[in-house]
Amino acid sequence: MSEDTKKKETKIELPVTGMTCAACAAHVEKGLAGVEGVDTASVNFAAEKAIVTYDGSTVSVSDLIAAIKDQGYGVAVSNIDLPIKGMSCAACVASVENTLKSLDGVLSASVNFATEKASLEYLPGQVSIRDFKKAIKEAGYEVVEAEKGEDIVLKEQQEREAAYRQLRTKVIIGALLAAPLMLLMQWHHLGLSHIIDLPMQANHIIQMLLAIPVQFWIGRQFYSGAIAAARHRTTNMNTLIAVGTSAAFGYSIVATFFPEVFAVKGYSAEVYFDTSATIIVLILLGRLFEARAKGQTSEAIKKLIGLQPKTARVVKGTDETDVPIEDVEIGDIIVVRPGEKVPVDGVIKEGHSSVDESMVTGESIPVEKNPGDQVIGATINKTGSFRFEALRVGRETMLAHIIAMVQTAQGSKPPIARLADLIASYFVPAVMGTATLTFIVWYLFGPEPSFTYAILNFIAVLIIACPCSLGLATPTSIMVGTGKGAENGILIRSGEALEIAHKVTTVVFDKTGTLTKGRPEVTDILARGMTEEELMYYAASAEKGSEHPLGEAIVKRAGEKGIRLEDSEKFDSIPGHGIRSSIKGRTVLLGNEKLMLDEKINIDELKFDAARLSGLGRTPMFIAVDGISAGIISVADTLKENSAAVVASLHKLGIQVVMLTGDNKRTGEAIAQQAGIDRVFAEVLPGQKAEKVKALQAEGRVVAMVGDGINDAPALAQADVGIAIGTGTDVAMEASDITLIGGDIRGVVSAIALSKATMRNIKQNLFWAFAYNVILIPVAAGVLFPSFGILLNPMLAAGAMGFSSVTVVTNALRLKRFKPAA
Repeated sequence: MSEDTKKKETKIELPVTGMTCAACAAHVEKGLAGVEGVDTASVNFAAEKAIVTYDGSTVSVSDLIAAIKDQGYGVAVSNIDLPIKGMSCAACVASVENTLKSLDGVLSASVNFATEKASLEYLPGQVSIRDFKKAIKEAGYEVVEAEKGEDIVLKEQQEREAAYRQLRTKVIIGALLAAPLMLLMQWHHLGLSHIIDLPMQANHIIQMLLAIPVQFWIGRQFYSGAIAAARHRTTNMNTLIAVGTSAAFGYSIVATFFPEVFAVKGYSAEVYFDTSATIIVLILLGRLFEARAKGQTSEAIKKLIGLQPKTARVVKGTDETDVPIEDVEIGDIIVVRPGEKVPVDGVIKEGHSSVDESMVTGESIPVEKNPGDQVIGATINKTGSFRFEALRVGRETMLAHIIAMVQTAQGSKPPIARLADLIASYFVPAVMGTATLTFIVWYLFGPEPSFTYAILNFIAVLIIACPCSLGLATPTSIMVGTGKGAENGILIRSGEALEIAHKVTTVVFDKTGTLTKGRPEVTDILARGMTEEELMYYAASAEKGSEHPLGEAIVKRAGEKGIRLEDSEKFDSIPGHGIRSSIKGRTVLLGNEKLMLDEKINIDELKFDAARLSGLGRTPMFIAVDGISAGIISVADTLKENSAAVVASLHKLGIQVVMLTGDNKRTGEAIAQQAGIDRVFAEVLPGQKAEKVKALQAEGRVVAMVGDGINDAPALAQADVGIAIGTGTDVAMEASDITLIGGDIRGVVSAIALSKATMRNIKQNLFWAFAYNVILIPVAAGVLFPSFGILLNPMLAAGAMGFSSVTVVTNALRLKRFKPAA
């Protein structure tokens, strides 16, 4: 075949963002033309579009987008989640996913069986939501749609509840019809023919009449699913059930009306109406249990949505009016009384209280709130009343972001799920082939009645196979794991982050605000020739009104000690050295050693203490009053209460702990020693943090980065897992894979432990799903018959198949017992 024949010429229009002039268009054009496999690239600056002709067999749309981004520009893409109903197994997932991926303009499509949602990234000019709905419908499934103004989450829940009720009704009616079927099947064996002498054919006809509604009404969904799959030249679990039960039903119809067909072989014709009916009822019973268990896996989302208050008490003029939560606007002043929920996010203007934020942060102790403090929507006001200004409403509130992030994570697929999806795509055709081979072998080589044995084992193989358990193994665990994380203030952005976190070998902490409190505090007061209170009086009075962090720390400590301060009569700042001030006629010097030497102050007796304090990572400040040294006050950004315990816990997990700091090496090593940290990168500039993470990765380490500031964002993005402290900046949280809402770094240990527990659970699920199919399919095919005379009844096969799915989901629900790090 020639190269020209292999080539797949493709043309696409890409909406380009960020261009400001014709030169920008030329840059984009050059970048696209440089991609190997691109034939032509033309960029229209006015239309903000790039028209590209390329070889679709070697170049993907993602390659083109990457080329545009490398030039410093962007591509306008949209994302959407579509709730889908009608999927019954992993093969259905593969069918929907492949259908959506085949549409022009779709960049990525991921379908989650447990959440029953398709997550799409697409080019809005190339493909529309209408196209998605049409493609899904043609594939044999439906998109759940909400009416205008209707909550899609609520609509989806209502659809699931309605489907559950319908399924329960079908199971009950099916069971009521299957029970007499089994009785009629055993009519002569139970001696009932002595009471009512029912001729054989009449018995079979009554069985048929009872089986018809089970086969074609209760089991209708299997036929419609199988037909839809056949239209797309594919197969799924519905195909297995439809073919298997139809074989039993068809065999029984022939045996009822044309028994002479079997008489030729020399044996009487048996019917299996009870088998086909019981199989359908048992499979639907399994789905009923599965639907109930799957509903429990999404409890975290339901809980989060349930936290949202329905109304807010808004101040309008002199009146207070209750308004629906959706009518609250930014800038509204809202009143919250004791016991009420805070409606939206904002900042307190009047009053004070303690607020229970446990439902959002996972922290059980109520937080004291005063004017100027932030409050989070859906948290509970405990004691006082307060008024606050609404800053974030609707989809911008923290709760809305948490719900969106959890939903995204639950709908995402970790790498381990792709293995199950790949196997599932080949699974049903392989089972069909195995069942057909089983029929042929039993018919040709089996004992008489060989045709009956062949058909029963053919049915057993089709029915026992369970792609459901394969499809549920990963997403159910991800749903429960991410939901459990959200309940404990750990927001996990994706299933991939949850999977990688369990492989972490090194955790890198930014020092300031992450391991430490992020604000300097007075740690030591060493007075010479006066009391500590007098030393603090002069130092704090001199620093009164100072905006320097070290000065603020001294003034704060004086306030805590109840020391009354004086205003400076004269104040001079000496850049890089300290300050000179006059307090009640006395000259006060406060600063570093260089200031004291310049002012000819004798500090010989303080130098040893100063060196000792510096060695502990503290900043010693000398104080002199009227030319005589009076003592040292040391200030430091101290460790958070839990920092050392967190490092110890990570060590127990076999994880190396590294600290990044802009401080000098001595200060950095002193802090590291207090916390028990293994390795320190000191004097690191903000722009170098990502480079340090990259260097650790080059050593073969799987790195988690923990930070809270804007300057941490590149390092968070570079790390294998970025963990942002929720008290930090929005930029850091956007760049991270995991966010700890409450700011408690114990969440780092909990997140890694949760990842390990979830991955262990997924592997258990996959093991049982694979083991179930690998062991029981050969048993259903009859491999034990020659040695032990054991055959698997198709009805038992149906029960086992339903049980396997329920087992997987139930195992995933065990993750709800997960306890965060204490």
